[in-house]
Amino acid sequence: MGADKSDKKMRGAFGAARSVLAASNAVAGIKKAKQDNDKLVLANAVASVAVAITGALIAVRTLRKGGDHK
Repeated sequence: MGADKSDKKMRGAFGAARSVLAASNAVAGIKKAKQDNDKLVLANAVASVAVAITGALIAVRTLRKGGDHK
């Protein structure tokens, strides 16, 4: 049972790391879209930030509860 809990915490940690990377890429996309004045790429980058934030929140919840995000 202890291994199962640590596996879930590991998944949560990896989820948090993925979210940080996604947010970093999204912010870079926002900067590039602003430089190029590309509204479609800007909209995509903003949506990516929202996805990254949601992923981070799910990862934090998984880490706190040590359980699935159901």
